[in-house]
Amino acid sequence: MSQQSILAFSILLALAGGAQAQDAVTQPTIEVTASRVAETVDASLADVTVITRADIDASNAPDLLEVLRLQAGVDVVRTGGAGEQTNVFLRGTNSNHVLVLIDGVRVASSNTGAFAWENLPLDAVQRIEIVRGPRASYWGSDAIGGVIQIFTRRLTGPHIAASYGSYRSADGSAGFGARDENGGFSVQVGARHVGGFSATNPGICNGPNDAYCIYNPDDNGAQYHGGTLSGDYRLGAQTLSASLFRSEGTQNFDNGASDGISHTLDQAIGAALEGDVNAAWHQRFALGTSREDIDTPAFADAYRSTRGQASWTNDVTLSATQHLIAGADAVHERGISIDTSGFGAPYEKARDIAGAFAGWRVSDGAFDSELAARYDHNSQFGGAFSGSAAAGWRIADALRLTASFGTAFRAPDLNELYSPGYGGDYAGNPALKPERSRTLEIGAEWTPDVANRLALHAFSTRVHDLIDFSGGSTYQAINVDRAAIDGMELTHAWRSGAWALTDSVTVQNPRNADSGAQLLRRPKHKLSSLLERAFGARLSAGVEFLADGPRQDVGGASLPGYALLNLRADYRLNAAWRVGARLENLFDRDYVLAHGYNTPGRAGYLTVTWQP
Repeated sequence: MSQQSILAFSILLALAGGAQAQDAVTQPTIEVTASRVAETVDASLADVTVITRADIDASNAPDLLEVLRLQAGVDVVRTGGAGEQTNVFLRGTNSNHVLVLIDGVRVASSNTGAFAWENLPLDAVQRIEIVRGPRASYWGSDAIGGVIQIFTRRLTGPHIAASYGSYRSADGSAGFGARDENGGFSVQVGARHVGGFSATNPGICNGPNDAYCIYNPDDNGAQYHGGTLSGDYRLGAQTLSASLFRSEGTQNFDNGASDGISHTLDQAIGAALEGDVNAAWHQRFALGTSREDIDTPAFADAYRSTRGQASWTNDVTLSATQHLIAGADAVHERGISIDTSGFGAPYEKARDIAGAFAGWRVSDGAFDSELAARYDHNSQFGGAFSGSAAAGWRIADALRLTASFGTAFRAPDLNELYSPGYGGDYAGNPALKPERSRTLEIGAEWTPDVANRLALHAFSTRVHDLIDFSGGSTYQAINVDRAAIDGMELTHAWRSGAWALTDSVTVQNPRNADSGAQLLRRPKHKLSSLLERAFGARLSAGVEFLADGPRQDVGGASLPGYALLNLRADYRLNAAWRVGARLENLFDRDYVLAHGYNTPGRAGYLTVTWQP
């Protein structure tokens, strides 16, 4: 029997028997992303999920993809193994329709409008907040499908972790943190090396005589190193805080007869002063900067993206039932394209964005409501107005109904505006208009007790002026398409004694509103489930199940549906030492996330952590 089979058998045996534990008493989870101020998840009028560090540790996952793909309404696509390009779709919208924040700092590239998810080490993450639905009335551009905010690690003592697994995956991290009544600090560094597997297969070629086929059968690996740093200090009623995230990597990709190498740098730095001005007024003033560098010698090109931002957010208590949330943002973006091949041409462009927003929240007994509006001015295309309205009605102690309507927009990225293209083809267009959307959502949530929850959210989104590189004979960027996305998400959580079950069903129809064609790489149906069991205070084990329906891909390719089963276990040797194990794709299923690209087979990982 193989080591992976022994691991699978051990986890299944653990689930089959063991001692019972008492139900845990949980406190309401706090989130700060939906309306830019702290509120409990059960009080939010948006559909919010919070993934804690405890959830991440229990998963023993090697990277962020495995954590996000289990969430309702979230579809993740990776073109190969670890380190290869990763896209995240939220509620069927495009991957650049999700606003991504790290500790409150915007981190998507100014050039491409996308965030390099593959460059974010999971051990650097403290928690993740996922807000579904348009949030442009608070955050401005990009939040058409929603917002995903990552908060970096906050240690309170020494921490060392190391893991090893399939495809020659090895990573480790070490850090230290300390806190007292006046504040604290946390610092962590880490590195990862993955030998990988061949990212592509012959299916990516257009026949045996395709001179531009990128297929190469050798392994495509990746290496990363970086760290996080944070600190805060109390100054009377205010708290001064700062954070740093930095990740440098090297990725190997297929490029035909010879492989290519990319060197990347992702960085986010933020600082904030936050606290009560008086008994009725809480404020937060924040500064931030983000940077993304990509160097690809095989293509003789490089990209540089920087962004500076400042924001001021205020939460004012008007009365016992009313709050006013108001503030302003200023952003300066700069993008540089460097091409020494002679095929393209370099560019260096910048733009400024300023926005002001306000939200009025009323909570009166069983009813609560929220009105929000925002105006942004972009130095490239002018003004954009966004608004939203939401209401909630608790018709019984255990049952709450919600409804909302919101508009949103996405400003064209710098490549779409100014890229010279490739020999003149696929060039940008300075006359582009922003993409705009409107979304209607209704929801119901039933929580008979702290151990059980059932929620249903149905939504309908329409996006206009989608940007596509299809203009004329040179395929210039133009506003041409419309998208329509209708769907619903059903989530369920149950806990009894030592057992816990969390599952979700997503049904959606993301399509081109003009042609009716399904939007690429997004399934119409998705099911995820996690069954866990604890055995006293030391041992826990779980089974993850994920099933995605068929999808469409580029070139008219049809991707079949698939189902995966993963196992995981966690054992605490003592108060300081923990050993975790994970077995992915138990039945070694062949499946496809992107046409012509491979996915991992059966894979096992072992993690050891020391944290007194």
